[in-house]
Amino acid sequence: MTVLVAQGGDPPPLAAQSATTTIPIVFTCSTDPVKLGLVRSLNRPGGNLTGVWLYTSLLGTKRLELIRQLIPAGTPIVVLVNLDNPNAQIDMMDLQDAARIAGQPISFVRATTEAEINAVFAALGDHRGSGLLVNTDPFFLAQRDQFVSLAARNAVPTIYAQREFVTAGGLISYGASLAGGYREVGIYAGRVLKGERPADLPILQPTKFEMAINVKTAKTLGLVIPAGVLAVADEVIE
Repeated sequence: MTVLVAQGGDPPPLAAQSATTTIPIVFTCSTDPVKLGLVRSLNRPGGNLTGVWLYTSLLGTKRLELIRQLIPAGTPIVVLVNLDNPNAQIDMMDLQDAARIAGQPISFVRATTEAEINAVFAALGDHRGSGLLVNTDPFFLAQRDQFVSLAARNAVPTIYAQREFVTAGGLISYGASLAGGYREVGIYAGRVLKGERPADLPILQPTKFEMAINVKTAKTLGLVIPAGVLAVADEVIE
């Protein structure tokens, strides 16, 4: 028995799906897997795929709300997106709507390479006083050390989607647990290897979202984390 495991955003499971209709596939994805065409329904996937929907593309408005609490009222917020990511356009529309309702100045910049990430932070460093929201993207996650270093060097308060940024020295994150999602994928892969069919295994969804805050980074940036935010954080790094 062979099982394919596809993780790292939406492209891997889509690629795996196009490669085989017979080998079982267990995946993680950011977008609704029904809308992506990976499965027929969340409860009865059908076909040869099942897995975990991490909701990462639905949480941008919550991240916008959080970063607004850490910076002075009216501070403009820049959202960094990777337009190569199929979720980017939808995320941008959701954030635009949320920003308009909140009366929050917001703008979007794009980056698809390390050099473009450097250029974004250089521009922010030249115009200090903006906050940054890094949109969910596998490439951005892989470059987290670069993000953390540049945010510190240019004194840019930045919020991310995964706690891995914060443990690397980033300011704050909010999202589903990647480790938890990968653990569930491993459990499902084991069940398939024992004879269960992906078609019969419901798509799993997060029941808990985690917020991580790096207090040391906040102090370096001269920010005071509101007591209400600290009180609900799942992880506070001193």
